[in-house]
Amino acid sequence: MAQYSRVSGSVGLISLKNPPVNALSAVVRQGIVDTVQRALSDPKVKSVVICGQNGIFCGGADIKEFGTTMSGPPLVPMIHAIEAADKPVVAAIEGLALGGGLELALGCHYRIAHSKARLGLPEVSLGLLPAAGGTQRLPRLIGVPAALDLITTGRHVTAAEALKLGIVDQVTDHNTVDAAVKFALSVKEHSLNARRISNNLCPPPSDLDALFDGAMQRVRQTAHGAVAPVACVQAVRAAATMPYTQGMEREKELMATLFTSGQARALQYCFFAQRAVGRWSMPSGARWDTSKPRPIHKAAVIGLGTMGRGITVALAQTGLSVVAVETQEKQLMEAKQAVSGMLERGAKRRGVAPVLDLVSYNCNLQAVADADLVIEAVFEDMALKKKLFQQLSAVCKPGTLLCTNTSALDIDHLASQTRNPELVVGMHFFAPAHVMKLLEVVYGSCSSPQAVATAMQLGKKMGKVSVAVGNCRGFVGNRMLKPYMEHAFFLLEDGATPELVDQVLEEFGFAMGMFRMSDLSGLDVGWRIRKEDGLAQPGMALGQAARVRQGRRYSPLADLLCEQGRFGQKTGMGWYQYDKPGGRASRPDPWLHSFLEEYRARHGLVARRIDHQEVLERCLYTLINEGFRILEDGIAAGPEDIDIIYVFGYGWPRHRGGPMFYAGMVGLERVLERLEHYHQAHPDVPYLQPCNLLRRLVASGSPPIHRWREVIKKVHSQL
Repeated sequence: MAQYSRVSGSVGLISLKNPPVNALSAVVRQGIVDTVQRALSDPKVKSVVICGQNGIFCGGADIKEFGTTMSGPPLVPMIHAIEAADKPVVAAIEGLALGGGLELALGCHYRIAHSKARLGLPEVSLGLLPAAGGTQRLPRLIGVPAALDLITTGRHVTAAEALKLGIVDQVTDHNTVDAAVKFALSVKEHSLNARRISNNLCPPPSDLDALFDGAMQRVRQTAHGAVAPVACVQAVRAAATMPYTQGMEREKELMATLFTSGQARALQYCFFAQRAVGRWSMPSGARWDTSKPRPIHKAAVIGLGTMGRGITVALAQTGLSVVAVETQEKQLMEAKQAVSGMLERGAKRRGVAPVLDLVSYNCNLQAVADADLVIEAVFEDMALKKKLFQQLSAVCKPGTLLCTNTSALDIDHLASQTRNPELVVGMHFFAPAHVMKLLEVVYGSCSSPQAVATAMQLGKKMGKVSVAVGNCRGFVGNRMLKPYMEHAFFLLEDGATPELVDQVLEEFGFAMGMFRMSDLSGLDVGWRIRKEDGLAQPGMALGQAARVRQGRRYSPLADLLCEQGRFGQKTGMGWYQYDKPGGRASRPDPWLHSFLEEYRARHGLVARRIDHQEVLERCLYTLINEGFRILEDGIAAGPEDIDIIYVFGYGWPRHRGGPMFYAGMVGLERVLERLEHYHQAHPDVPYLQPCNLLRRLVASGSPPIHRWREVIKKVHSQL
């Protein structure tokens, strides 16, 4: 709704009320229309202020209305009526003015913002564009280059940047409504023609065609196949080249093509899925809303390699006191210098003072004795971690949460080394830990709901998207990654090249294909794990025996490259060739192509033509099938958990919704049919056999993804 009152004698004050962010629902829009008419028809009112209650102006459209028949007054005519008003209308912006909220403010004649407010047009992140005049008014107000930046990226700006750009007229540290009322009184006699943004022309860029060609090229490079950023460029071009009314028509046309698109559905699914994963549950029945986290005042990080340093920075940036422990003096000094630099750069980026004094450094494990929570990030070795957990159990005060950053090892084995296994959870960060948004919070068989709740809340404070998952080898993300990577190797054996596989995956929307990513991460990481598991065996035999491990197909290709010292970018050669060790620019390697031909000949393999569809299906459907197994095993509570893990941690293109959502979009029957086809062709690859849960879903009529949990519950009840 919108509440109306008259203040300071002649100012009509309209307050939006729709907690938590005053979204522009049908009721709110009707309230704005009614109260604006009331203010304009009141002869005692000389100017109008629009504000939002509870310290927030307006968070934009009500996304819950997107999938329904729209009711209430449309947004565009409502904003036009405000702009056409014969009395000055001032937007008092506190908290947020996002999407439709900023478009509403742009329809006002003046904008006053609190210094802590954030403004933006994030519709592109939902697969849409700002369709209430945002693409037409913003370029007219701040110029085409700045408007393109904001609209195609969806980024938020601070009040200070908004003032510099010209989006707002004034910034205040005091009560924003009081400042806006005072401002409204001062402009009540001013002419409004120049303040109506739609009347103005875009400031003409020096070379319009070059500007838009460059913008379109940048957007296509960064969007990885997403169509909304491209439409945003087209809409802004209309603002720069057409009269306002024609530009609005173009905006409307472009929005119509986006609104019902599969990409918009995928992105909006991600929006809700990201919120759903915070409402976690455990197989025991423990839930997010019944499990109270314990307060954390002091944290400790043990092991200051790449991951440990990033975790230290992430913790310190939340305002926690952090003890950083590295037993080797030289590494400790190097880590201190690195962490300090990261904190200083981060503070400069955010415009705040660095929090260097929150981090203390020590070589002695005894320094963590009074920490409320400890995260170990030592080398990925079970024996080493077991010994460390024994020591921590003896050193730490009663009640300290003991967390491991392991990416795959058994949480229960580590918990068994402690006096209080219920206080042990996994906190699997992704590198670089202070940047990457994903955090897998792994509960073991003994982990208490309070321990999980504490880790989840700490992740949220660090700005992470935290997902609670069960304990198994690789948890969710890495467990699914293993068959995906193995199948990429099998494609090479069958006749593909790394360039082909990567091209197909990058055209699908991944920022990097599997082999490029492997070169970046380092081939030696996986090699060490395979050696520990007894899979990588030097002095390989010829023929089929060399390609079988534990009764199933195995490809030793990556092992053979590692034996040649080809570890990827770090050595200047891996699946690709690089100019030098540490180089980033990859190019196809003739040596590798010859190596693959020799390998196939040696093992009696006949190369055949692999088309793009086969690459996509064998890589992605393998990944998806493992996702269904994870749901069947109860490791993830629902498909949203898997999708958010893959979008935020593994580069799955957001406009594809996540692997499980994508399976639903393709059609579960299609996924099942192709898996059966490939399993028949490759019977020695057991994970190509379709998961029982997938079969059950298809037998249940392939329900939409939000109803999968009903089928999953039935499967679990029968186990």
